[in-house]
Amino acid sequence: MKSKATLKQIAKELGVSVSTVSKALNGSPEISESTKQRVQEYAKLKNYKPNVIGLNLKNRSTKTIGVILPNILNSFFAKVFSGIEKIADERGYKLITCISNESYQKEINAIEMLSNGTIDGFIISISDETQQLQNFDHLKEMLIEGIPLVLFDRNTEEINCDKVMVDDFESAVNAIEYLLKTGSKKIALLSSIDNLSVGKLRTQGFYQALKNHNLQSDENLVILSNTNEEFNLKIDDFFIKNKPDAIFAIDEHASVTSMKIIIKNGYKIPDDIQIIGFADGLWSRRMTPSISTVSQHAPEVGKVAATLLIDRLENKDENAPFVTKVIKTELRKRDSTKKIL
Repeated sequence: MKSKATLKQIAKELGVSVSTVSKALNGSPEISESTKQRVQEYAKLKNYKPNVIGLNLKNRSTKTIGVILPNILNSFFAKVFSGIEKIADERGYKLITCISNESYQKEINAIEMLSNGTIDGFIISISDETQQLQNFDHLKEMLIEGIPLVLFDRNTEEINCDKVMVDDFESAVNAIEYLLKTGSKKIALLSSIDNLSVGKLRTQGFYQALKNHNLQSDENLVILSNTNEEFNLKIDDFFIKNKPDAIFAIDEHASVTSMKIIIKNGYKIPDDIQIIGFADGLWSRRMTPSISTVSQHAPEVGKVAATLLIDRLENKDENAPFVTKVIKTELRKRDSTKKIL
C-alpha cells in the first residue's frame, strides 16, 4: 500500500506553500491553471487524500477533542487539563491526550495520529523545541485542512486561531512593583525558561517595571537560561558573588532552587532576601518558608480553552472571528515576602 502524502510534503516537493497546494486541490481561481494541474497530478501520484474532518466536519462529529501538552510533570499543565476535562465532560465531549515532552517531532506525530477522523479539534500548548525552531507548518496545515485549534499559554503570531493566554508581562510588572513597595532595591531576575515565549514576556515585564521607576537593572543580578541544568550551573555560586535583597524567579524550578541555596548560604527569608516565584505549584506551597508566587489560574485557562473550541465546533458560522482570551493572574503572598508598610 502506498503511504498517504500530506499537504506539507506535496508543498515541499513542488516548491510552493502549503496554502497554494490546498487552494490548487480545491480549484481556487486564485491559482493558475498550470499550477493547479501540476499540484493535482502530483497529489494523485502520491496518494494524497483530503482529511475527513476538513471535508465533512459539520456532518461527522466524533465529539472528541485532542489535547497535546508539552510537559505533564509541570503542575500548571496538569491543572489546565483538569479545567479542559471539566468543560468537556459538561458538554458531552471526550478527550484524547498526548504529551509532546517538549519535542517538535513528537508534537507532529501526535497531530498526524489524531488528524485522521479521530478528533474534531485540538487544544495545544506548543513544545519548547517547536518554539526554538520557529517552525509551525504542522499547525498551519491542520488549520488549512479545516481542523479547529486553540493554543494556550505559549503563543506565536504566525498561527491565526483561538488562543488563551496568561497575562505574563503585566504579572511580572506587578510582582516587581510589590517588591519595590516593600523596600527592595537590588532585585535579581532568575529564569530557566528563557527559550519560551512566556519566559521572554516575564523578563520584559521585569525590565519594564524597573524602567517605570527610573531604575537601572544590574546585569550581574540576572540569570537567563534555557534548561534546569543550565540554570543549576549558573546559580551555584550566584549568592557568593552577589547580594540581592529580592528575587523574582519566573519559573518554579528557579524559585525553589534559589531558595534552597539562599538558606544554605545562611541568609534569612524574607528579612535578608525576599522571593517571588511564578506558577503556583506544589513545591512553592510546601517549602519552608512558603514561596509567594504569581498564580496563573491554570484550571480557568483550561476551562476557557475548552469552551472556545467547543463553541467553534458547534457554531454554524464558519467565518466567525478568532478570539484571544487573556487570563489575569494573582500575586499570592506567603512567607517569602514582606508586607507593604
